[in-house]
Amino acid sequence: MSTAEEISTLLVSNFGTDPLAIRPEVPLHQLRLDSLALEELRLLIEDRMGVDLDDVQLNSRDTWSRLVETIHGKAAA
Repeated sequence: MSTAEEISTLLVSNFGTDPLAIRPEVPLHQLRLDSLALEELRLLIEDRMGVDLDDVQLNSRDTWSRLVETIHGKAAA
């Protein structure tokens, strides 16, 4: 499963995100991810994908593609 697919699965199963709303240019706040939800997502990603995201700064204005690129970069390192 790709990084994007893993994160999409987490969003749909844990946050009730509409899969059709997940597109590269969509800001995370449009997926109903506020700062608390982003922190919860970060912990879920760390747990599921085994990556350390302590130094990653994401906010709700970041886009879906920025989230995926950031996580992919950490997973590949």
